[in-house]
Amino acid sequence: MSTKKIILISLGILLLAVIVTSLIFMTEPTAKSEGATKQMAMLVEVVTAERGDYQPEFVATGTVSPVEDITLSPLVGGEVVRRSPEFTPGGFVKKGAVLLQIDPSDYRNVLELRKSDLEQARTNLEVEMGRQEVAEKDLALIGGDSLSAQQKSLVLRKPQLNSVRATINAAQAAVDQAQLDLARTTIRAPFDAHILSQNVTVGSQVAPGDNLGRLVGSDHYWVILNIPVSKLQYLQFTEAAREKGSEVKVRNTTAWPENTFRTGSLDKQVGALEDETRLAKVLVNVPDPLGQEAANKEKPELMIGSFVEARLLGKTIPGVIRLSRDHIRNNDRVWVMQDGELKIREVEILLNDAEFAYITDGLEDGDKVVTTNLSTVADGLPLRTTRKNASEQESSQE
Repeated sequence: MSTKKIILISLGILLLAVIVTSLIFMTEPTAKSEGATKQMAMLVEVVTAERGDYQPEFVATGTVSPVEDITLSPLVGGEVVRRSPEFTPGGFVKKGAVLLQIDPSDYRNVLELRKSDLEQARTNLEVEMGRQEVAEKDLALIGGDSLSAQQKSLVLRKPQLNSVRATINAAQAAVDQAQLDLARTTIRAPFDAHILSQNVTVGSQVAPGDNLGRLVGSDHYWVILNIPVSKLQYLQFTEAAREKGSEVKVRNTTAWPENTFRTGSLDKQVGALEDETRLAKVLVNVPDPLGQEAANKEKPELMIGSFVEARLLGKTIPGVIRLSRDHIRNNDRVWVMQDGELKIREVEILLNDAEFAYITDGLEDGDKVVTTNLSTVADGLPLRTTRKNASEQESSQE
């Protein structure tokens, strides 16, 4: 077979293959895409926005500190001859209770000596008064018209009388001081106190200024909190004896059971900011912190220096919508379901507390706020709710 004939046969086979392949591609079925373009409404949960008057609740942390805290020191020296059994670490004493007795013997003797000096001075005054009468008679006999006022004063012994009276005053002051020193040998509790430390016992020699122990008042404790300055305007501080500040619930989160707390009131604002945090320092007054009263017997005790959490109830904010902070998107956006579609609203937030945001503008009473987290977010996105969620919303509106 000639070469020319072989080439023609090959070209014919190739042309036939091209024609068959083209027919296959031209006659194959095409997929229909009419169902793929239909967009399904996303299933979401919603809550109904309600405008009203709400009280914010702020959360802060702080430490427990005593209101009254003293180091007990004697004002006179001597040997301790008696110590009260209550004067031990952990003990409780009432105001005026005797804690220690310093040997009073020397101070009694000094008092008797000072009383003797006072009696002697008074006797000297009586003697001098007699001399005064004699001097007046002598002056009347000799006639004193020619004498000056100063000379008459000397003749009548007025300087001597003034001296005796001054001696009496000094003797009386010495007696008073001796009585005071004798009274100071008995050391008493200056207020209802809890004993934290005791550094002396019977037989100890003490001197003025020695550290005998540490006492803290048991009537009240302070909880010192740090609060952002912007939150202070929503808090109520104690302004008068009859008006308490905002209610505060104090809880030791590491040591107390769940839902266990002590209640106090916001007392004072310290007029200085923390150097590092620039937060305001406020004082919370917690009465009966050690559970001495019958009403607080079952409640836990506050311990000085412990780290606690406090929830402060603020002033009522009128005419706002309260929404969980979890439902605020990008700091100032809220997703709303309106007519079956997603609407992204920009809202104005007056205040954030520990759990809620308080909205003044951007939401209306009755708006359906989307609480479900969506992966795709766009205005006009179709939404739908479950029947259960819809019925719950209708019940809440009723």
